Amino acid sequence: MSNNQSPVQGEAEITLGLLKAIGEDADLTQRSAAHELGIALGLVNTYFKRCVKKGLIKVRQAPAKRYAYYLTPKGFAEKSRLTGEFLAQSLSLFRQAQRDYQKILETCVANRWQRIGLCGASDLAEVLTLYARDYQIDVVGVIDDQTDANTFAELPVVDEPKKLENIDAFILTDLTNPQSAYEHLLTKIPLERLLIPDLLELNAPPRKKSARAK
Repeated sequence: MSNNQSPVQGEAEITLGLLKAIGEDADLTQRSAAHELGIALGLVNTYFKRCVKKGLIKVRQAPAKRYAYYLTPKGFAEKSRLTGEFLAQSLSLFRQAQRDYQKILETCVANRWQRIGLCGASDLAEVLTLYARDYQIDVVGVIDDQTDANTFAELPVVDEPKKLENIDAFILTDLTNPQSAYEHLLTKIPLERLLIPDLLELNAPPRKKSARAK
């Protein structure tokens, strides 16, 4: 498992990241853009050329044999459009996460599972901790073996499920590589006690129906 820090990926997302970086830093270089976006320098060069060709950015000569980049009016408009697009996607993800986790928490209540562990320090984990309060569910901690943080969302962080005591069920909240995290967790947690939200669209084995815990 890992935390939710991951390189920018996807053509639209790279373009938006590049336009934002240029808009915020007049002295931006391709190398610093590559570092900021977490992608290869060659890929940044490709996207710079695409943006110039599309009329989104312009290039001018700067001192010391350098180039300065700035957004054109078309570039500002595209940055605004892409920002709105990603915001809408984020709101859609939040709404689906809300529905999925409410359903999962209702399952926990039905089975009288009160002590819950989260698997993955991510935005999803923060969303779940907020809703858990409405169900009188005790979120005990977060399992994440790829972060150096000792706490997340005011919860203790551990690297193994066994380090959280007396847990009734675990809920997957990993966003970086949820399929890999899920498969890894199944070697340590019983299938019926590892709950996953539909939005992650995992390739999961069929779950046996079980009676409510008494």
